[in-house]
Amino acid sequence: MSAQTRLQIPVRPRRLRRTPALRALVREHNVRIDHLVAPLFVVDRSADAGPIGSMPGIDRFTVEGAVEETGVLDALGIRSVLLFGIPENKDAGATANYDPNGVVQRAARAIKKAYPQVLVAADLCNCEYTDHGHCGIVTPEGDVDNDATVELLVKTALSYARNGVDVIAPSDMMDGRVRAIREALDAEGFTGTAIMAYSAKYASAFYGPFREAAGSTPQFGDRRTYQMDPPNAREALREIALDIDEGADIVMVKPGLPYLDIVRAARDRFDVPIAVYNVSGEYSMVKAAAANGWIDEERAVDEMLTSFVRAGADIVITYFAKEYAARRGA
Repeated sequence: MSAQTRLQIPVRPRRLRRTPALRALVREHNVRIDHLVAPLFVVDRSADAGPIGSMPGIDRFTVEGAVEETGVLDALGIRSVLLFGIPENKDAGATANYDPNGVVQRAARAIKKAYPQVLVAADLCNCEYTDHGHCGIVTPEGDVDNDATVELLVKTALSYARNGVDVIAPSDMMDGRVRAIREALDAEGFTGTAIMAYSAKYASAFYGPFREAAGSTPQFGDRRTYQMDPPNAREALREIALDIDEGADIVMVKPGLPYLDIVRAARDRFDVPIAVYNVSGEYSMVKAAAANGWIDEERAVDEMLTSFVRAGADIVITYFAKEYAARRGA
């Protein structure tokens, strides 16, 4: 057959879309349940447990409730959880964060005892633990002291590791914290404890429901002096490169949907695992639109999670994890 004849053959890409089996056969990207991470809010006081108004379907759990929920997730094939602690008492120094008997520490011990096969990651920040709602030690001038905050993060990271946390996930965006945490973990023998750094965490409007869930709204100012400015892309790649150089095992982009270009750019440049956080505002938008009959929730969630994988994410942290896995396993 000549080249001229071949060029005259009609091109019909639709042939491979004709049936569900064909579409599945040639599908380029798939969301794997074992690559999903389910966030869990764990509270000190049982009175604080229960549904979160702005996040339909998501609850705050007691330590016992978190263990039970982990069992449900494990049965669905989700074997990674990310813990957020909500303490009974807050102060300017976030002392409850590194308490050996703090809420995250107790939850990690209990989950690992009941489900040793489940990976326990712990968000490492201070905003849920400070009475002012900022992510670190505040100076008299009202700024967050970078180096004093890093010392606090190191203290807490060690406390988490001592209580069985598998992955430390610093989300504060302080400079130099990954190196300091890695050195401290290694010095104490926790060479196997991984670091998943929130490397490109933007000062986003999509965190609102989370702040209700965690009680972490700043009492003054905002977080724009330490979280990233949304228009910046090259800076995100610099932040990621710095965290990798400092010892991060996994890097993260947060939020997800407005920053898929950052995920893609990171995937093209770096060869470490990349996580993306499908944050509370993205979750709540879908839930609200679906409740009003404006979108098909299941299809919207499928598209959203697939977009993260297609952009290059290896790990997807999402509040949809449980629903998605239950549906996929049905």
